[in-house]
Amino acid sequence: MREFNALMGYPEPKEPRVVGPNIRTIHNRIIAAYRGKEYYDGERNNGYGGFKYDGRWKAVAKNMFKEYGLTENSKILQIGCEKGFLLYDFKQEYPTLRIEGTEISDYAVDNAMPEIKKQIRKTEFTNLPFKDKEFDLVLAIGVVYTLNLADAIKCLKEIQRVSNGRSFITLAAYRTEEELRLFRYWTVLGTTILHEDDWVEVLKHVGYTGDYKFQTARSLKLVEGK
Repeated sequence: MREFNALMGYPEPKEPRVVGPNIRTIHNRIIAAYRGKEYYDGERNNGYGGFKYDGRWKAVAKNMFKEYGLTENSKILQIGCEKGFLLYDFKQEYPTLRIEGTEISDYAVDNAMPEIKKQIRKTEFTNLPFKDKEFDLVLAIGVVYTLNLADAIKCLKEIQRVSNGRSFITLAAYRTEEELRLFRYWTVLGTTILHEDDWVEVLKHVGYTGDYKFQTARSLKLVEGK
């Protein structure tokens, strides 16, 4: 396994993101927990604040295709694909690519990109309905750390099982207590937020062989406000 940023090409935040104990509250987290309209297309403190397709994943799809040595006949799975924006861009760039997506949100599935909606199925992240080594690349962006530790381990084992060894995941992590505090202020779904060294131990435990990127207060440019 290696620490690697496979999201190259995705727009970085231009300005610092202000977080604090009174900005995203338990009220917002309760709303987000349903993963419904208010999380995707409601106000910003409940989640995305409007989750619309804008083509920002095109560069990521192209970079991943090259980085992971994919071909026009490769098969990709994205766990937690939401409305399918990345899978759509993969398909637009490489029409014969075989794509699959899983999601647990009824709202996300119902409002997925029409062109790939049939390739998205609702299923739990911890029990994937696919064969061993079925996919040439498995992606889980913003997924694993929304689960408790036991389920995160199950999810990671499933990713390893259905991939041929090539995968990319993001993990909520920190190096200092200040970074942990800032991340907790920011996230509405983050559940398992571990020290970077602890995540490495978890990945070794499950025999993970893919790539991973830490999602941190640093990468998100989080700063504390009132």
